[in-house]
Amino acid sequence: MTPDSNGYLSHKQILVVMGGLMTGMFLAALDQSIVGTALPRITSELGGLDKLSWVVTAYMLTATASTPLWGKISDLYGRRLLFQIAIVTFIAGSLLAGFSQNIEQLIAFRAVQGLGGGGLMSLALAVIGDIIPPRERGRYQGYFAAVFGTSSVLGPVLGGFFADGPGWQWIFYMNVPIGLVALVITSAALKMPHVRRNHSIDYLGAALVVGSVSSFLLYTAWAGPDHGWGSGLGIGLLVAGAVLAVAFVLVELRATEPILPMRLFGNSIFAISNLFGFLIGIAMFGSMIFLPVYLQVVDGMSPTKSGLAMLPMVVGLFSTSIAAGQMMSRNGRYKIFPILGSSIVIVALVMLSQLTDSSPYWFAGLSMYVLGAGLGFTMQVLITVVQNSVERSDIGVATSSVTFFRQMGGSFGTALFGAVLSSRLAVHIADALKDVPAGSATGKVGDVANNVQAIKALPEPVHSLVTGAFAASLHDVFLSAVPLVAVALAVAFFLKEKPLATRDATPPAGAEDAEAEVVAAH
Repeated sequence: MTPDSNGYLSHKQILVVMGGLMTGMFLAALDQSIVGTALPRITSELGGLDKLSWVVTAYMLTATASTPLWGKISDLYGRRLLFQIAIVTFIAGSLLAGFSQNIEQLIAFRAVQGLGGGGLMSLALAVIGDIIPPRERGRYQGYFAAVFGTSSVLGPVLGGFFADGPGWQWIFYMNVPIGLVALVITSAALKMPHVRRNHSIDYLGAALVVGSVSSFLLYTAWAGPDHGWGSGLGIGLLVAGAVLAVAFVLVELRATEPILPMRLFGNSIFAISNLFGFLIGIAMFGSMIFLPVYLQVVDGMSPTKSGLAMLPMVVGLFSTSIAAGQMMSRNGRYKIFPILGSSIVIVALVMLSQLTDSSPYWFAGLSMYVLGAGLGFTMQVLITVVQNSVERSDIGVATSSVTFFRQMGGSFGTALFGAVLSSRLAVHIADALKDVPAGSATGKVGDVANNVQAIKALPEPVHSLVTGAFAASLHDVFLSAVPLVAVALAVAFFLKEKPLATRDATPPAGAEDAEAEVVAAH
């Protein structure tokens, strides 16, 4: 396989390359949904229920912090090698996580897994930016929607199946054969000649961005919920995060090969797109993570059944992502999609806020479909928009920045809406149980709120009162996301529309060296 004069591959060649990329992306996407349903079983076997959130946070912290590093280093050394290193890192972390003998080991190995996961997603999208011209990328959005959609459905189902059957360890072991397949395909299909040039790694910038992101995430996921949002420890982490962020900007302005070039923020399309991605990430992750809570706690579904019940959201995301991609490929315009997508997400959040303990499933399913439809108009479109706005030599770092800011938004969204749920749940449960005779409600409010099985075992009328309190609390959670998406909608109107480059377009100035990094077989 050889690329054309501008470094792009043909449709048939692209499909071969995408086989390996989609397998790698599937690993990272599946991990985001498969672990959650099995966490109660994992922590009951390993001990440390109080450390449950760290199993998620450890992965999220290293994946988010490492994302810009993978992108920049791949710009320097080439995509293929870095993508394969990310796969091997993810496989190693998965294998070690499956062998964990206690909760501390699992947390440490999940951090290793997250380090690889941060590269899988951003590098796969960067390779697509290399081999497909922007105008044609919409044709392939359906493939990525299929990866995310399939993982969203299979994740909770497989997580519940392994936890109830062969053992939770297989959640991690199953990544090994999938990862090996991805390695074989990428070795055969991704030939990435790379022009050697003088370069330097910005180690100080890398350390500062990791430190800053870690401080903010530790505040949102640990210090705030456990020690109080205004505690000395929490404020200290916030200050440290802000100081390190300022230091990172100053270092990047002077670095020869910056991890995240500050000049990119002078590009209004790049800046506006990432701000929009951060805001929509807050709403996306913050709302999606609480849908299983509604289905399992309020509706009483099993983890497996709740995974299947979220299928309408996947269908919505899949259908609009394909439609947006096709329309974008035909007319080369994209600004309408973030505007349309965020508007639909607002409608979906209002619908979700109306769910009660007596709502029929068809209304919940319709609400989830609308949410998926809104997200489908924004997720992949945003990546194409950013890739189209930068030079080919910056595609790696630009693509990873989209993933980075969206994951940052998701991290803050999860913590923010988790705090809203916890605080409102305490109020609603106390209010619901105030007239219940002493002794009728078993356990403390905190115990009940953190144990789905305990909630299901409650006698009537206490069970109905508690599930009603959960529904009322989730109403507050979904409504609290609306203002953030409204700000994202306002931001979308400032996005400039730059014609999407075609296959015959002349490469941007300065892209000559980058052309040799394009995916091509010898």
